Amino acid sequence: MGEPGKKTTEIKLLEGGRMLFWKYGFRKVSVEEICQSAGVSKMTFYRYFESKTALAKRILDGAVEEGIARFSGIMDSEVSAEEKMRRIILLKTEGTADISREFIEDIYSSRGEELQQYMMQLTGKTAGMIIETFRKAQEKGFFRKDFKPEMLIAMSMKMIDLLTDKHLNSIYSSANEMIVEMTRILTCGISAKNEI
Repeated sequence: MGEPGKKTTEIKLLEGGRMLFWKYGFRKVSVEEICQSAGVSKMTFYRYFESKTALAKRILDGAVEEGIARFSGIMDSEVSAEEKMRRIILLKTEGTADISREFIEDIYSSRGEELQQYMMQLTGKTAGMIIETFRKAQEKGFFRKDFKPEMLIAMSMKMIDLLTDKHLNSIYSSANEMIVEMTRILTCGISAKNEI
């Protein structure tokens, strides 16, 4: 009988943590603020998560799993390459809509810190799956045969440096706007003809 209540509390902590991390970044949010958002005590928090970092890892796992499932659905669909790219851009737009610059900096600028290393591990794990998914789409004729998906992954990894560039951040109104712009350039080029 206690399990449904536990799940509800855990979900409240995950949702509260995600909302606060996305808005204020990882460093600025305290366990107390997460507890307040979830409506639970600190003691309850520590029954579910050993630390704020453990909570953040679970939140990142969930976000990545959700994104991969949606990405796979797009790539498995029988729509044109242009429509696949349009849907991927929409997915990226929705997935990053609430992410603050502070969160991006906390995850990607903190070289060597546990959360940054964890995010890099997650990214590495998903890269192989993304490459394989693009190859399957190539076999079906959706993308050019000479296109190397590894280049797409390498370019997206280099974009991490751009996300934390102070000058570029000053040009865009939000992290979401910058991420969507990079995604569009990466997937569509800069041609006005084939705007997706």
